[in-house]
Amino acid sequence: MVESKLSSQHGLGAAQQAGKVNEWLVAKLAEKLEIESHEIDIDTDFLDYGLSSLETVNLSGDLERFLGRRLSPTLFLDYPNIKTLAQYFAKEANTNGVSSKGHALNGTRNGCNDIKSDLQSVQPLPTESNSHDIPPEYWRFDCHPGYLQLQEQRSQLNALGSESPLFIPQERVVNATTLIGNQEFLNYATYNYLGMSGDAKVSEATKAAIDRYGTSASASRLLSGEKPLHRELEAAISELLGTEDSIVLVGGHATNVTTIGHLFGSEDLILYDALSHNSILQGCYTSGASLVVFPHNDWQALDRELSARRHQHQRILVVIEGVYSTDGDIPDLPRFIEVKQRHKAFLMVDEAHSIGVLGSQGRGIGEHFGVNPADVDLWMGTLSKSFASCGGYISGCKAVVDYLKHTAPGFVFSVGISPPNAASALAAIQQLKAEPERVSRLHARSQLFSQLAKERGIDTGRSGSSPVVPVIIGDSFQSVQLSRNLFQRGINVPFMIYPSVPQHEARLRFFISCNHTEVQIRHTVDILAEEVARIRQSSVEPADR
Repeated sequence: MVESKLSSQHGLGAAQQAGKVNEWLVAKLAEKLEIESHEIDIDTDFLDYGLSSLETVNLSGDLERFLGRRLSPTLFLDYPNIKTLAQYFAKEANTNGVSSKGHALNGTRNGCNDIKSDLQSVQPLPTESNSHDIPPEYWRFDCHPGYLQLQEQRSQLNALGSESPLFIPQERVVNATTLIGNQEFLNYATYNYLGMSGDAKVSEATKAAIDRYGTSASASRLLSGEKPLHRELEAAISELLGTEDSIVLVGGHATNVTTIGHLFGSEDLILYDALSHNSILQGCYTSGASLVVFPHNDWQALDRELSARRHQHQRILVVIEGVYSTDGDIPDLPRFIEVKQRHKAFLMVDEAHSIGVLGSQGRGIGEHFGVNPADVDLWMGTLSKSFASCGGYISGCKAVVDYLKHTAPGFVFSVGISPPNAASALAAIQQLKAEPERVSRLHARSQLFSQLAKERGIDTGRSGSSPVVPVIIGDSFQSVQLSRNLFQRGINVPFMIYPSVPQHEARLRFFISCNHTEVQIRHTVDILAEEVARIRQSSVEPADR
């Protein structure tokens, strides 16, 4: 095994430290790949060796232990191969430990047409003050490596024979159907699961809030932006979940970032599921905590990681989701609760796609499994899906909510959620309690779609009892083509290709609504089966010639 402590070796110069890191990375990577060290090319990116993002993040954690100190959680993203990492540590040592956080770029250029976005080498900034020596990628956004990568992705999409599916205007309330270009489509592209967006009573409550409070809170709630609606909404969320208190923030993504980033720090450890949403990852990076990714829904792997690492850190956070938005599957929550309790960790559950969806009354994954709400420390959810609004919430004990309300940057330094958004979410929760049949209808429609699809030999992956149903095709081009063919036949469902999903797992993703009828679902699956068969047939025809 490759294990030692660089920090215990005194008097190493910059070149020696970089060399030691280089040697360790080569040996560790060879060990993981089960190959000889001389077969490792230090210029090859970690991902090109077949390492998953999970393995790369965990390699970063191993390097932390080897060095005996904390590293930036994005280090392996900023410096994606052994050579650039070693150069980073050499530069850091030469500057007395001051970290360089810039991306690695490919040298100085006068133009940006030939700038590559794969960031292979680290070059120091020019030492002289002559501004003519500053490369354009440092001061022009049209030369920014990320923008050039975006342009390359667009070119690849065009090569697949498809126009961009982004920013297509929806011309009325999106529900079971939508209007695009004055044409009505069956709609499976939006998560208005309970049909609350566009509901007459929800709209009426929203309009009344505008008449009374206007369209903005106009200040941070901590100062003068507090409205009675805010307290009513938070009380309704707590009652729905069975928790002591709740806090509502202006955005779901921002809720995860500010909560995780604020509650946990450099002495802590965060373990998150390999399929976690970007907002969770950004919160983890913001926190500065040590990070470990565990395989998707694998509570046993989590248990092993906690057994090995628990006493190396102060606070431990485990983050999972109620329904995973790409695959539509559900974690075994009672198992995760048992693991977190045994290791004295905190557990956070992101219910963006499970609140209003799971459980007989739509109270989420906690109701689905019948767990004690107090066994989860941080219940997170969004208001933009089942609750017809915009924003996010954290629900839990009074202590954590009180602390967040007075100190969390994304709450204290942000305007409060707008009165109409608060009113629409509150009205949606009230409608959910008054009409629980919406939930049972959603369950029935989701199960019907999944059952019919499986009967027709369509791969729906791990999706189970949720209204998120992937149709996995595998090939990116075929997924794009399938989405276009369905659109031409009046069905709106977008494709997902790499890097949104892993290579060879390209798919279409169907969001089912309680307002979809049985007739609509049967019609959709019939057409879907025809088009999938046509795509499959076209993929084998060239081999027969």
